[in-house]
Amino acid sequence: MSKSPVYNIQAVPVEKIVPNDYNPNAVAPPEMKLLYDSIKSDGYTMPIVCYYDKLKDSYIIVDGFHRYRIMKEYTDIYERENGLLPVSVIDKPLDQRIASTIRHNRARGSHDVDLMSNIVKELHEFGRSDTWIAKHLGMEKDEILRLKQITGVAALFKEVDFGQAWEPMEEEELLMDS
Repeated sequence: MSKSPVYNIQAVPVEKIVPNDYNPNAVAPPEMKLLYDSIKSDGYTMPIVCYYDKLKDSYIIVDGFHRYRIMKEYTDIYERENGLLPVSVIDKPLDQRIASTIRHNRARGSHDVDLMSNIVKELHEFGRSDTWIAKHLGMEKDEILRLKQITGVAALFKEVDFGQAWEPMEEEELLMDS
């Protein structure tokens, strides 16, 4: 049995942490203020989740972007924490990190529909099936279909089984069904 990453929290300088470019999660200003108040009152009670990029010597956020923003935007928090954020590191390829981000976000809140559509498109470009996306992002197949419709990319529909076209009933059949 492998050990969960949360048992190896690291204090990482916030300057070495960078946001990912695929997170569709958005937090409204009142909730950001609440997050600030929470961190000011309670400190960081949860680490942010990152992937460590050895080549760039940086930590790419998988989950915790808004907690990261609080430290970047509020000098009182930055100074109190000495510019260090608690980080839990996961080592997964990009498609798995995207899935992790979405799972974390969906467990907590809502997503921007256009950005979620782009996530579905990107995962399909990685070769992931609707079944994989449904399983790993906690989505229903009809939700995936709706998100595909938003992007309008025909390649995303290759797995969809379309029904046979309807045939109009004759007048006699309509009378019999009445």
